[in-house]
Amino acid sequence: MDRNVVWESAGGEKIPFVQVKEIFREKSLCSDAQEQTKDTFSYKWKREKSYGGGIWKSDYHDWLNHKYFPNENFKAEDIFISDCKVLEAGCGAGMSAIALLGDKLHNLDYLGVDISDSVDIARKKFEEYGYSKRSRFIQCNLNHIPVQEGKFDVIFSEGVLHHTDSTEQAIYDLAPFLKQNGYFMFYVYAKKSPIREFSDDYIRGCFSSKSNDETWEGLEALTKLGKALGDLNIEIDVPENIPYLGIQKGKINLQRLFYWNIFKCYYRPDWSIEEMNHVNFDWYRPANCHRQTPEEVRKWCENAGLDVSYMNVEEAGITVVSRKK
Repeated sequence: MDRNVVWESAGGEKIPFVQVKEIFREKSLCSDAQEQTKDTFSYKWKREKSYGGGIWKSDYHDWLNHKYFPNENFKAEDIFISDCKVLEAGCGAGMSAIALLGDKLHNLDYLGVDISDSVDIARKKFEEYGYSKRSRFIQCNLNHIPVQEGKFDVIFSEGVLHHTDSTEQAIYDLAPFLKQNGYFMFYVYAKKSPIREFSDDYIRGCFSSKSNDETWEGLEALTKLGKALGDLNIEIDVPENIPYLGIQKGKINLQRLFYWNIFKCYYRPDWSIEEMNHVNFDWYRPANCHRQTPEEVRKWCENAGLDVSYMNVEEAGITVVSRKK
């Protein structure tokens, strides 16, 4: 029998939940954009063949570890200490936590929260890897996490906050769940060069009225173009900076010139079309796909009572490690 409860959010709202398949799930309605985003990620994470190969190799761990722990003086062990309480805000299929933390999950009290039913996939994967003993999952909007969950030592959110209705508000709503001196680690999209900003939004708009299947299939042509450009392996030399286009002088691979300055067309030579299309779908399909500047992110952290310990700004995004004041 389903179990119905009403819990309170950090903002004081009374949120109804129902327990289905041992997971509590929010019954409240989302905004139209969040409902579409929820549907997008439910669809994406069910296509396990599109992320079960190349994206799940050991280099995913290395990539995450490099982003969040860039030197020997700052390691995962210093944050994810034994018996600490961890909230993953936007756990998806559980891939990021498993890749970054691995067997550390045996000794952590982990709560994975996601707006989509990918929590069912995450729960299954945690069981497959033997990490289910101290893990739980809730399906809800990140702005509606129940205050009954208490405070956490670490909040981890890899590439999720920009998929909410407001990246800024998501930071404000999550920060109260941190203990004093607790860590808030997250990655959000950075604003791109002007042509790519325009092209990406234009392409996203072309699929706004399409189904997930139609969007996946429609993006394959773009994915194949990215592969064709990448397989050429041609390097060109940009003679001078073009600041109004965000293009810098110097040598650059032709595919990367397109990728960073014209439109996103992900490419890796060791990945299949299906895997590369997964990345492009992840970018173009969600209605909520905000990009932000480092200055904005730093200001939002300050307003939320967070001290930024580390910020890594790259072309793709902004990685932040912050602590609750």
